Amino acid sequence: MPLKTLFLNPPSFENFDGGAGSRWPATREIESYWYPVWLAYPAGMIEGARLLDAPSHHVSAEETINIARDYEFLVLFTSTPGFPGDIRLVKKIKDVNPKIKIAFVGPHVSVLPERSLKDCPSIDFVVRKEFDYAVYEFSQGKPLEEILGISYLKNGAVIHTADRPEIQDLDSLPHVTEVYRRDLDVTKYNVPFLLYPYVSLYTTRGCPAQCTFCLWPQTLSGHPWRKRSTDDVAAEMAKAKDFWPNVREFFFDDDTFNIQKARTIELCAKLKPLNFTWSCTSRVTTDFETLKAMKDAGCRLLIVGYESGDQQILKNIKKGATIERARQFTKDCHKLGLVVHGDFILGLPGETRETINNTIKFAKELDVETIQVSVAHAYPGTELYDYAVKNGFMVGDNKMVDEGGHQLAHIQYPGLPAEEILESVHRFYDEYYFRPKAAFRILYKAAFNKADRKRLYHEAKTFLKVRAMRTKWVKDKREKDDSTPAVEPAKA
Repeated sequence: MPLKTLFLNPPSFENFDGGAGSRWPATREIESYWYPVWLAYPAGMIEGARLLDAPSHHVSAEETINIARDYEFLVLFTSTPGFPGDIRLVKKIKDVNPKIKIAFVGPHVSVLPERSLKDCPSIDFVVRKEFDYAVYEFSQGKPLEEILGISYLKNGAVIHTADRPEIQDLDSLPHVTEVYRRDLDVTKYNVPFLLYPYVSLYTTRGCPAQCTFCLWPQTLSGHPWRKRSTDDVAAEMAKAKDFWPNVREFFFDDDTFNIQKARTIELCAKLKPLNFTWSCTSRVTTDFETLKAMKDAGCRLLIVGYESGDQQILKNIKKGATIERARQFTKDCHKLGLVVHGDFILGLPGETRETINNTIKFAKELDVETIQVSVAHAYPGTELYDYAVKNGFMVGDNKMVDEGGHQLAHIQYPGLPAEEILESVHRFYDEYYFRPKAAFRILYKAAFNKADRKRLYHEAKTFLKVRAMRTKWVKDKREKDDSTPAVEPAKA
């Protein structure tokens, strides 16, 4: 029998959406959770394994420690913001279950294996990048030195085995929806702009785009784009529909779902007869014909990373898209009746007060249904991190999140301090949503749907609470900076 294995998306900050399913680990302005898709694959490969998604199911640290008493092997997906809390957790798990073996997986330990192992002796090994087969092999009794793509301590020295090639045959992996059905409660997952309840999964891995800020392609999934067969995806969706008649929407959470036109159109042809509602990620380079095929097959909404309304910033981050192309793409979506959720980031290389204003103006011009505005986070292992460190743009304390796990600005530029970038996030939301057109959309939705009305009320309360906390952080930082005496230059 394999080791009795627990796959854990760990409890952390209250309502923290951790790394196992989120490209941007943080506590959101509005409570929301993505599915721990990465953990679900190997959880379906090991007989007797369990997937525990503690944040979404509100399982406390104490409850998690108690659950872990009964297991021989723990696989924990960590994140850079959550790592300090995660190592405190596993130390306590080892205290009550000294024989348990612990592996950490995820971008943070992929990039910083030596530091991670030395920071926490309770970790038996870490897996670099894709971890499906590494943890499976360990559970079957394979010695550490024979497992590719891992790092571990031996006699005080860090041992790195050879890198593991990326998985090419994605059809050989389990269907994550079967693991969700076994271990998760789909009603625990909410994303404000998706229909509730929803279920998310992947049809591909990797992303050939070179965006300098993007975490997973640079640290976990890689840039080579690998795809499941369209038959395999369609088969999983047919089963998933039967699993959850109450699910209102499925979400294809690929790094870029529709990057290859021929494959997208082929997949849409096989999804259309299933007659279900789905949404996905998209780049603005997607053409009208592909968008139409998606709409005809049941696609409702696209998450689109516009990032900035300044062309030079798009070049700086290697976005591979233009402002004009973004305009045309958005017009095509509006024409087809596709809903767009637009993602924007403030604080990317080249950001100034003027470019922030340009991005706000650009967003209002696009007039998509909903937006999300984030502060740029430079995660270790990304090109953005190297750029910020090399040029001295990281804030002194380098804190990515506050005590509640909410995003903080930790990059600043000459003439544009971190607190102004964070303050601009709320100005962005104000200017966007308090326009008559945008406000009418929200009120109309609330007026005609009681469930949406309750949901919107709860989300508004949560958002305003986070906004007040951030306003206080900005105020405190400015007062601290004002009270710090200037350092006099040394005398010759």
